[in-house]
Parts: sequence; C-alpha cells; structure tokens
Amino acid sequence: MRAVSFLFVLLALAGCGAVRVEPPVPEPEAAAACDRLAGLLPETLDGDDRTPTTPESPYVAVWGDGAIALRCGVPRPARMAPTDQLQEIDGVGWFPDPETPTLFTAVAAPLYVEVTVGGAHVAGEVLAQLSGPIGQVSPQTG
Repeated sequence: MRAVSFLFVLLALAGCGAVRVEPPVPEPEAAAACDRLAGLLPETLDGDDRTPTTPESPYVAVWGDGAIALRCGVPRPARMAPTDQLQEIDGVGWFPDPETPTLFTAVAAPLYVEVTVGGAHVAGEVLAQLSGPIGQVSPQTG
C-alpha cells in the first residue's frame, strides 16, 4: 500500500514544479552508500532530465514529470521472501514488487534502492541505466 501511495503522490504533484517524494531515513552504512550514489546518478535518464524534489534530499532523485523516481536507503521490501528470484541487470539484483508492477528495488543488503518506473518508460531500460551507478556503491558489488 505504501508503494501505491508513493506513486500517487508522484503523479498528483507532477507538473507542479518540484515533485514531492518522501525521503527515506537510511541506516548509517546505507546512508554512506546513498551519499556516494547521489553523485553518480545521471542528469538524464531514459530521455528525461532530472527534476527538483521537495523536500530536497540526497536520498531521492526524480526524472521528467515524476514517472521515474528513486529513493535510496529504503528498508528491505516487506513482500520479498528469502526464496524470491531477483532479476539481475549488470550485476545488480532487482526485486519486482508483485503487487505494484511499476516498483522495483535494487537489493544489495544492507543497501536497498527503490525505483518507480511509470508512464511511457520501459522498466528494463531505466533499471539498466541505474544498475551501473548502484553497482559502484553497493557493499556487495562496489
């Protein structure tokens, strides 16, 4: 339900200047990785430029009208079971939320990066473009 509410906020505020996204409060080890990731994220993603967010946070990035949003340092997905298969893209494992088809989480415990991909964007393209920077800061792959 949290993910659906998160997406609704993104869509409701798109076009109002800054996009409102609630920043996560990462644990210290994840926060350090997220701080490094913030400097590696692309200015353009799948053809859309970065968009300002409110409140401003190094743990949040949005592109375009808010259809692509990233939150770094989120908790482990509640729906993710130990036996779930992850989709690996460039060495980064992605968990697709079974109840929210636009929500994906990069899993590199203790670092979790949540990405919402909506609109006309193709999730595989977006995740591929984000896997490189996430892999560089991941405690498991970086």
